[in-house]
Amino acid sequence: MIRRIAGKERTEMTRDGRYRLAAGLVGGLLLVALALGVLESRSVRAEAERAEEASWTQWVEQGSKNPHSAAHFALYTYRPASALAFAEPGVTPYTGLAVWLEAHYQNEFAFRPARDAAGVGRLGQVTAATVLQVLLPLVIVLLAFGAFASERERGTLRQALAQGVRPRDLALGKALGVAQALAVVLVPAVVVGAGALLLASGSAALGDGLARFALLALAYGLYLAAFVGVALAASARSRTGRGALVGLLAFWALAVLVLPRVATDAARTAYPTPSTTAFWTAVGDDLADGIDGHDPSDERAERLLQETMEDYGVSAIEDLPVNFSGIALQASEAYGNQVYEKHYGALWAQVERQNRVQALAGLVTPLMAVRATSMGLAGTDFAAHRHFAEAAETYRRDFVEVLNADLATLTDPVFNRNTRGRDFWASLDRFAYVPPSAGWAAQRQALPLGLLALWALGGLVAAVAAARRPRFL
Repeated sequence: MIRRIAGKERTEMTRDGRYRLAAGLVGGLLLVALALGVLESRSVRAEAERAEEASWTQWVEQGSKNPHSAAHFALYTYRPASALAFAEPGVTPYTGLAVWLEAHYQNEFAFRPARDAAGVGRLGQVTAATVLQVLLPLVIVLLAFGAFASERERGTLRQALAQGVRPRDLALGKALGVAQALAVVLVPAVVVGAGALLLASGSAALGDGLARFALLALAYGLYLAAFVGVALAASARSRTGRGALVGLLAFWALAVLVLPRVATDAARTAYPTPSTTAFWTAVGDDLADGIDGHDPSDERAERLLQETMEDYGVSAIEDLPVNFSGIALQASEAYGNQVYEKHYGALWAQVERQNRVQALAGLVTPLMAVRATSMGLAGTDFAAHRHFAEAAETYRRDFVEVLNADLATLTDPVFNRNTRGRDFWASLDRFAYVPPSAGWAAQRQALPLGLLALWALGGLVAAVAAARRPRFL
């Protein structure tokens, strides 16, 4: 019975010109968004690889100079685009693509496409994730608002129930019919997405990419199922199709447009982050005056000199068998690392708290849950950005430590002779980033995935319950 009802529902929908128009527009937009995303992602990946190679070449070919001067010459490293970034760019356009790894500074990320784009350009960016999260629920509303209400107005609902059709079968059959109609839009997009994933993933990362893709498909399936359930429940509880449509459009606007913005603003208000100016002013103050405000940098340097001379049993810096500059610079780096850990740790903790608030907002709107899951599984959320930033910072610290340690061994009294050249620069290790696994990403999305499951289950239960006890026949 459920299959027969689903077939009838699907046939009626696909014969409806409104369905063909909506499915054609949204399906076409989804395919265009995927195609543009693939082109953009491939372009960004290729540019990043070229730029990273060029930066390393500049490093190797920088000529002979003091190792610490070389540490300031420094080099850029670029975050590799995730294999699913073509569908879900996430926060990457806002967090940046590259970071300059130089001595003394844990720099912010640079090259932020959202900052470079004009306001109108940002509004005009449509991604596959946007189509799935915003437009497809609207299509579901337009498809399903009359599922019960229109039949009631025609009198066929009473006839169906009088013939012994169980309300539960009626609700499940209509839900299955809507899902089959949506599949006409989604299946081509899934095929294109899977093909793009195969092209973007290397053979070593293909398994991880497919696991992320499967979980992403599950998350969006739960999200769309929630809207199908809510739409059928509203249709079953409304006297007319018009009433159901108005109510569902209001729900769509609240769930997709209003509540996500309210949740984002509430998270920022509850857990504010400092401005860029305030952040770097606080870092500068701690570097100059000490983390506790009572340990100025010049006093730290003098104390280190006295301790070093005592260790080597000499009374003058000229008598040291090592270059004190290398020791002092590394001590300064170590102290700076503590300062950056304090301030970046506090900043990132605030962002994590904001993200938790937004994830919990998935209790009131499924869009917040699917957005968090989508970015997390695509590897384009804040957690993925932080994972790369911390790996790059660890490399920077090790890289500078090697240079300072080498400087400490250069003891020529003529400062300009304490240099290294091409062979030494080329002998240093390059940064090799290993992205986190699909399991790491899925574990972090347990809460929003659970909320999506609750929404889907709740929506279908509401639809069945409403069909069992319709207010009007």
